[in-house]
Amino acid sequence: MKEKNINPEKDASSIRRGLIPFLCSQHCFKICMKMCLLQITGYKQLYLDVESVRKRPYDSDNLQHEELLMKLWNLLMPTKKLNARISKQWAEIGFQGDDPKTDFRGMGILGLINLVIMYPPTAFIHLLFLSGLPDSILANITRYFSENYTSEAHQILSRSNHPKLGYSYAIVGINLTEMAYSLLKSEALKFHLYNFVPGIPTMEHFHQFYCYLVYEFDKFWFEEEPESIMYFNLYREKFHEKIKGLLLDCNVALTLKV
Repeated sequence: MKEKNINPEKDASSIRRGLIPFLCSQHCFKICMKMCLLQITGYKQLYLDVESVRKRPYDSDNLQHEELLMKLWNLLMPTKKLNARISKQWAEIGFQGDDPKTDFRGMGILGLINLVIMYPPTAFIHLLFLSGLPDSILANITRYFSENYTSEAHQILSRSNHPKLGYSYAIVGINLTEMAYSLLKSEALKFHLYNFVPGIPTMEHFHQFYCYLVYEFDKFWFEEEPESIMYFNLYREKFHEKIKGLLLDCNVALTLKV
C-alpha cells in the first residue's frame, strides 16, 4: 500500500476553501430565516393593527371624527360648501344617505381613513390620533401618498361622476376597504406582502394595497362598462375573484403604476 504524503499547509488551504462557502451558506441561511420570521410575525401584527382601527366605530359625538369627515368633504369638494352636517349633499361624493356615519358601520373609522388617505398631507394630521402608529411611520405614509397619488385620486373622483358609467365613490371606497381587509384576514395577501416588502409589513403597505384596489377597480369598471350601478355587487365580486386569482401566484407583487 502506497503511503500518502501529508502536506499540512496544502491540506489546511483545502479545508479553508471548502469551509468558507459552507460558512457563507450558513450565514445566508440564518439571514433568510430571520427575514422569514420577521415577515410572518409582521403579517400577524399588521392584521392586529388593521383590525384595531376597523373596530373603532365612527362616533358623531367625537369632534376629531367629525373633523376628519369634514376634511374628506373639503378635499373632494374644495369649491362647494356643505350646507349642513346632515345633508343630501353627501350623495354627491358617493354616500348612500344624508348622514355618512351609517355607511361606516362595517369598516369603522378605517373606511374613512382610507377615503382620506389618498389626498394631500393636510389630512394626515387628523390620522395621527386615529391610527395609533408612531409619528415617524405616519410621516413616511404622508410623504408617500402625497407624492404619488394625489392627482390620480382626483382623476378617479372625476371619472366616478361619469354620466353613464359613474359609481358611488365613497361607497365603492368603503367596499374596497372591506375587500382589502378580508384578503388580509384570510391571509391571501401573504405572497404579495412577502414579495413586496423586504422586511416587516406595516399599515403603510396595507394602505398602498387599498390604493391599488381603487385604481384597478376604476379601470376594471370602465373596461366592463356595466349597464347600471345596480349591477355593482356582480362586478365587485367579479373584480374580487380576479384579485384573488392574482394573489395565488407565489411571485406576485401588486404594485400601482403611476
